[in-house]
Amino acid sequence: MSILVRSIGITLAVIVVLAVVVIAVYMVRRSREKARGLRVKKSSATQNSITNLEPRHKPNAIAASPERDHVKRESFTSSSVMQQSSKKRLAVLSAFGAGVLALLASKLYFLQIVTRDDLQSAAERNKYKTISTPAPRGLIYDADGVVLVDNRAVSVVLADASVLKSADIVKRLSVVLGIPLAVVRRRIADTSTGAQGKRVVASDISFTQEAYIREHIDAFGGISIEKRTIRSYPYKALAAHVLGYTGKVSQEDLKTVAHNRHVELGDDVGKNGVEYTYDQILAGEHGRRRVIADTNGTVVGVVSDTAPVQGSDLYLTIKAPLQYVADAALAQTIAPRGVIGEGHGVAGAAVLLDMADGGIVALSSYPTYNPETFIGGISREVWDVYSSQTSHYPLLNRAVSGTYPAASTFKTFTGLAGLKYGLADFHKTWHCTGAWDGFHSGNVQHCWLRTGHGYIGLRRGIIQSCDVVFYEIALNFFYAGHSRGGTLSDEALQEEIGRYNFGKKTGIDLPAEEVGRIPTPEWKRKHWRDVPTEGVWRGGDLTNMVIGQGDVLITPIQLAVAYGAVATGHIVRPHVLKQVKNGRDVAAVSKELEIIDTPDVNTEHLEGIKSALNAVASATPLLRTAYVKEGINPDSIACKTGTAQVKGSKDFGWIACYYPSNHPRYVCTVIIEQGGGGAATAGPVSAKILSALQKYEHGNLKEVEAIEPSSGRSVKLAGVSAARND
Repeated sequence: MSILVRSIGITLAVIVVLAVVVIAVYMVRRSREKARGLRVKKSSATQNSITNLEPRHKPNAIAASPERDHVKRESFTSSSVMQQSSKKRLAVLSAFGAGVLALLASKLYFLQIVTRDDLQSAAERNKYKTISTPAPRGLIYDADGVVLVDNRAVSVVLADASVLKSADIVKRLSVVLGIPLAVVRRRIADTSTGAQGKRVVASDISFTQEAYIREHIDAFGGISIEKRTIRSYPYKALAAHVLGYTGKVSQEDLKTVAHNRHVELGDDVGKNGVEYTYDQILAGEHGRRRVIADTNGTVVGVVSDTAPVQGSDLYLTIKAPLQYVADAALAQTIAPRGVIGEGHGVAGAAVLLDMADGGIVALSSYPTYNPETFIGGISREVWDVYSSQTSHYPLLNRAVSGTYPAASTFKTFTGLAGLKYGLADFHKTWHCTGAWDGFHSGNVQHCWLRTGHGYIGLRRGIIQSCDVVFYEIALNFFYAGHSRGGTLSDEALQEEIGRYNFGKKTGIDLPAEEVGRIPTPEWKRKHWRDVPTEGVWRGGDLTNMVIGQGDVLITPIQLAVAYGAVATGHIVRPHVLKQVKNGRDVAAVSKELEIIDTPDVNTEHLEGIKSALNAVASATPLLRTAYVKEGINPDSIACKTGTAQVKGSKDFGWIACYYPSNHPRYVCTVIIEQGGGGAATAGPVSAKILSALQKYEHGNLKEVEAIEPSSGRSVKLAGVSAARND
């Protein structure tokens, strides 16, 4: 029954009732008035009869008394007053009834004439409802077609909203599914899929549970079982920080998802990784079921039913065999000794970038996690573990979101800056005694080699990573600045470093990329605005920055892009997407090489720096041993290590390298948090990755295995297992 019909019916019923009441009151009043009139007439007749029986000529003694005349007059007057009062009450009641009738009549006119179309539309909307069916998301493949994220068909128990009224059915579901009664009630009461939408009670039920419900379907009125898909990760935590994970859409998500994508509460959306970046592409089109519902919201008929359409597939630049080696190498280096690793450090990241197209071949972060943990929602207990400092934040993608001091990997770029402004050259030498106080301030700075390198030039200063050489370059920049009477900008060094994209986003197609920091006098002033004496820019700020320390912060992906520019002359935009293919396996979108900038560098200067980088691996015993062990010729690798000092922590180890050194194509960067020297910890990881790259290029590496998730400490919750790494 429509809203309009119900409104008219109720209005007419009220009018009839009021009319009957008014008529009944009126009839009662009339009856009473008639009765009073008869009594008055009868009394008068009786008095007349008595009078007629009396003698016509009365003695004076028995003449009519004044008291009797007074009584007659009072009786007549009282009767008249009562009649007038009744008439007034009847008039008031009639006026009230007429007013009510007029009001109801106007309301009826308003409903029937003025708002007829609106009410009719509302009635139609209440009658017909559209229920959405989630679409399967597109699959995610590696560059060679290896499935990294699949869909798995599962049986889902659905309940109509009306099931909540049946305590018996709710109890049966609780028993059969093994879900607490309160949880079953809460899920059926959930209106996130719409008032008439079916509510998901349980996903991925067992064959036994499904068979029991189907065999006893008469005892489960309003319950149905449908086949739907959920995400499946064949290799567990492999490339987890690239792939990301999905979850139920939240109110906050509805504000951020693409405007041209239709999203409803209850849908799965990408929360991280490429699942987030390319959510619109991976998401399919909802299925639509047009139903007829009664006044209680119960579906009584289906008008139309359109099947959902699966989303498009993604092909990534990631190469699964190399990704596996990178993930495994980090785990084997960092995980506790005696478990699966060597116990060096607490966390780390690795990047392998192909400069031919800007594609990320491997991107790894440790500790890691299994994206499957988030299917159906993650428990508070597991979330707290993943978000804790003791677990070292497994959800953090350290390759793009981790910021670290650059350490000696920075010397490549500060050396180029010194060469550009004539503040350094390949012929000049400096004397390194292991201690330096070029500003004569009494604040002595040390070289990493406390015994000193002796007289040393720029090329050997890069190979041996002599800090004193670069202190001297920073000293020259400081006194060449305008504020010291020089001809250069006070930020000339920072400007040259910035040409290699430090302090900026690389633009990689993964979420939450950090920009890092290249400190300037202005930045320091703002940073210490509450302590002005600390905000003064001093020479020590430059000597710290020139060796990648102090307030310098960079990300592994930034370092890879910067060394790629040294190797090839171009700054490229890195990406993990290779192609998008639709349901017909046709490439709809393909990512190509995108060159952001080409730094203007003197060719002689650049070749001199590259010559120094080419000699680092062979000249560093730990590196040479690591590369030879993995079957790599050290002379084919150009690299620079770094050991970052972090207050209150063990040293962080860096390496940045490109391969092959004579015709550079690939860039690899590795960071090991609290792992010690870069040559000792980061170097061997890069050796394993580049060795795997050689084998892959020769067709000798095709195996891909699962990577176990880790949380940084022992935990077995909701399918999560990890090793202790406090």
